[in-house]
Amino acid sequence: MNTPADAPSVPRHGARETHDRERLARRMVPGLLAIAATLAYGLLGSQQFRNLIARSWDLGIFTQLARAYGELRAPIVPIKGDEVNLLGDHFHPLLVLLAPVWWAWPSGEALLWVQALLFGLSAIPLTRLAIDRLGPRLGCLAGAAYVFSFGLQAAASVQFHEIAFAVPLLALSLTALLRDRHLASVLWAAPLVFVKEDLGLTVALLGVLIALRHRSHRGAGIALTGWGAGWFVLSTFVILPLLNTAGQYDYTDNLGSPLEVFWPPMKWLTVLMLLLAAGLIGGRSPLIALMLPTLAWRFTGTVEFYWDWYWHYNAVLMPIAMAAMLDALGDRRTGRATAWWRRDAPLPVRRIRVTAVAASAAVTLLLGSAMPVLDVVRPSRWEPTWRAEHATAALEAVPDDSVLAVDITLMAPAVPEHDVQWLHGPNERVPDCVLSDHYAFSWGGDPPQDPAIWAQQQWAAEFRTDFEGGGFTVVCQP
Repeated sequence: MNTPADAPSVPRHGARETHDRERLARRMVPGLLAIAATLAYGLLGSQQFRNLIARSWDLGIFTQLARAYGELRAPIVPIKGDEVNLLGDHFHPLLVLLAPVWWAWPSGEALLWVQALLFGLSAIPLTRLAIDRLGPRLGCLAGAAYVFSFGLQAAASVQFHEIAFAVPLLALSLTALLRDRHLASVLWAAPLVFVKEDLGLTVALLGVLIALRHRSHRGAGIALTGWGAGWFVLSTFVILPLLNTAGQYDYTDNLGSPLEVFWPPMKWLTVLMLLLAAGLIGGRSPLIALMLPTLAWRFTGTVEFYWDWYWHYNAVLMPIAMAAMLDALGDRRTGRATAWWRRDAPLPVRRIRVTAVAASAAVTLLLGSAMPVLDVVRPSRWEPTWRAEHATAALEAVPDDSVLAVDITLMAPAVPEHDVQWLHGPNERVPDCVLSDHYAFSWGGDPPQDPAIWAQQQWAAEFRTDFEGGGFTVVCQP
């Protein structure tokens, strides 16, 4: 028979076991999620690269930029046009970090793995925070819902963009803010202005939130606001026009009337998906306002890709959605109430947290088989395309270091060995060779019957056919 002194031993032992499980989950799960996401997104990239899947010319553009930085040159990218400095297209000097990557692995495939790694790493701070605030089970589920969210999966599917560097920086900054480490939050947010010019507005707004919510750190918030706003103005209205071959900011023409912000309905679907990613309850957190600068330029834009959920533009919003949800759900350890919590009316807190995390996961799960990362586990997707050998032969038919005009299909693979420009680009240089793809979407379904004749008409020079097979044709000057 237990004595009164012995009675408390069971709950103490149970509490210790619970604590040990939580500590193990906190140590292991974030890293495992990071590894899983890195492998999934990296393998998806390799699968696409080797099966000649090119969503756009962007991978070729950034591969050419990485090569320029790797060769310690200015980021001149002839794919965009003769003597085009990509720092005059978008302001992303942080991409100079790709130089060591190029030294180790000079291939566009390497950029896909870099993006995968950056997405994976972003899960570590956010998942640890989720475990601390929600407990190991809900926290692990929230971390998984984040790192395989629709925004990150879509970005991985459409291949590399500069925003990959913004995702872990936002995750680290917002996690530090929710842990009341304000200086760390400011320092992690500051480099975002060097990822893309519009992120200066996001940084500025984060500074405003810090100044308003944390009066003891008002100075740091004001400084961050000035830093973000200053770099936005400087990069958009001074640096980009200065480095642009046309002396302008190229994307002003893509902006429409503010009256069109709320139409078509596709925009509302995107907003709903973002709110679901934030567990709906995240809409009550002030942090959700950090989405507004990105959504503002996207929804006033006239390009349909800006509005949709399926492109890379939502990737930078995923850390914001996760942080906003964790902010709104409060902290189970302290019982700290948040804005939506009425102190005079107890709420089924556990049920609310479960519902929020479930909503965050459901927005991706409901898309089911449409999610691109599932291609990694589909054996048929790993079968080599019948065109692979022809593509290799076509590239080998082009002499090294040639000025090569190429279709989007083989643009990125051609960059390491050639001076590449787009076959349909504005370049004035006459290429040494032209590599066309009969099946490329850039032809609009009407490819030329004889690429050699087409090239002669295009550049007023003589070309002969050196290779033909698999839909690829290589024509070079004699």
